[in-house]
Amino acid sequence: MHGFCPLTSGSKGNSIFLGTDKTRILIDAGGSFSSLQKRLEEIGVAIETIEAVLVTHEHGDHIQSLALLAERCRIPIFANAATAKGIATYFAKREALPRFKLFATGEPFSFADIEIHPFSVPHDTFDPVGFAIHAEGRKLGFCTDLGYVTSLVRRELQKCHYLYVEANHQPSMVHSSNRPSVYKDRVLGRQGHLSNQECSELVSSLYHPELQHIHLAHLSGECNVPELALRIVREGLLALGHEVPLSIAHQDRVSEPVLF
Repeated sequence: MHGFCPLTSGSKGNSIFLGTDKTRILIDAGGSFSSLQKRLEEIGVAIETIEAVLVTHEHGDHIQSLALLAERCRIPIFANAATAKGIATYFAKREALPRFKLFATGEPFSFADIEIHPFSVPHDTFDPVGFAIHAEGRKLGFCTDLGYVTSLVRRELQKCHYLYVEANHQPSMVHSSNRPSVYKDRVLGRQGHLSNQECSELVSSLYHPELQHIHLAHLSGECNVPELALRIVREGLLALGHEVPLSIAHQDRVSEPVLF
């Protein structure tokens, strides 16, 4: 597959496939190895052909398959030093850790024909990042797991042709849920997750005529509804006279791909 495709997105696992003329990579490797393998097969990609994984942060829903993927495919895992340390702790009982290639947050680097710009996001891990990626003459923005939108986030995501951004929850649904107070405080806090309205404000501020598609990602299964997230983001764009194709990055199935 030539393009990118969300394989799974949400609290049970997160992973995105990206394929270009010269390489095939994953952004995060959450969920089980067998599920990841199956979903790659659904888009015509053998897991053995994956050449690298970029990791945003060390929470389990982003790295569950990482060690097994690295062992079986013998591929490099790109992470910053703090995230690599967190991954090593997560997999402390394994005999072999992933083979890390370290990057510095804020400093761009290249892999094959892809240029990667890791940028800092506010989340409750050691050094979480989003990625702005230049591939095939396009700019792709991947940004989830952040409690609020910083000026840096907004700057790094400017002029993207494609956006993969978080619309995690509807605050009223968080408040009315049966989740414990510590969960509610975390999700709604400044190191938690973006709401539908915060996502809407972000993508509306990033609109430009060459923005071609937006995936709404990391939706809560209990505190959000896909139709609601789509409506709020769409209405925010329409209020400014803009229309952009929107789709949901699903947890339980492969999502709509973007082909180059």
